[in-house]
Amino acid sequence: MAEFLQFTFSGVTVGAIYALVALGFAIIYNASQIINFAQGEFVMLGGMATVVLAAAGLPLPVAIVGAVAIAVAVGLLLERGAVEPARHASVVTLIIITIGASIFLRGVAQVLFGKDFHRLPAFSGDAPIVVGGAMLLPQTLWVLGVTALVVVLLHGFFTRTLFGKAMLATAHNPLAAALVGIDTRRMLAVSFGLAAGLGAIAGILIAPITLTAYDVGIMLGLKGFAAAILGGLGSFPGAIVGGLLLGLAEALTAGYVSSAYKDAIAFVAILAVLFVRPSGLLSLGRSERV
Repeated sequence: MAEFLQFTFSGVTVGAIYALVALGFAIIYNASQIINFAQGEFVMLGGMATVVLAAAGLPLPVAIVGAVAIAVAVGLLLERGAVEPARHASVVTLIIITIGASIFLRGVAQVLFGKDFHRLPAFSGDAPIVVGGAMLLPQTLWVLGVTALVVVLLHGFFTRTLFGKAMLATAHNPLAAALVGIDTRRMLAVSFGLAAGLGAIAGILIAPITLTAYDVGIMLGLKGFAAAILGGLGSFPGAIVGGLLLGLAEALTAGYVSSAYKDAIAFVAILAVLFVRPSGLLSLGRSERV
């Protein structure tokens, strides 16, 4: 039982990170139908910027806020500098642009931060908590707590604020939203900034557990994308469920089968969903009027 609990704790922790990354994919996809393959680099940027700012002498909370602000600024620059000028291009072209942006950001990070791995100190110590014979790191509680808080805040933003409702309207029908006076271009920029902030938060939360480096965003981005596909691309609840399921599947596979297959689970999940239920587990079920 203790062994199963240990694998479950590990799976839920990493699954929460995947969920945050998947939420970033969902937000941008809803606003523009673009799959932003630079999302993983925002995860890297959050962790690396926090390490650098903390090493410069800033208190950890200030460094965290600064790192998120940097990631948001980079997300806005990406949208204004690369996506916006090509807004009339095909979706495939826009996706290729995000792939190019990912390579560029990773290269810049390598030059600025080097190739070494960096560790961010745990927010409240490293002394493990024993639960049912399994060890639970205090950082895991931070990951789960902050993820839950982010989900609640996002729900409130999209359901209770005028700006959030405008973003939802743009996602549902951009033409109708523009006709009633909503600045759809602004909504797209905000979606990139919001997704970048979510990615940075994920990178900051996981850095004390798994370390961070210039290339950690590649795999985290791909697994966040797999979680988004698993839950239903564009579905916010689906992103959360997909992330948690993927994290649990990885942890249980690594624990009971072999850690060699852990990273393959995400890609198996994508193939399984595409074959069995292409719309995802919790798809939005949109319909078009013709």
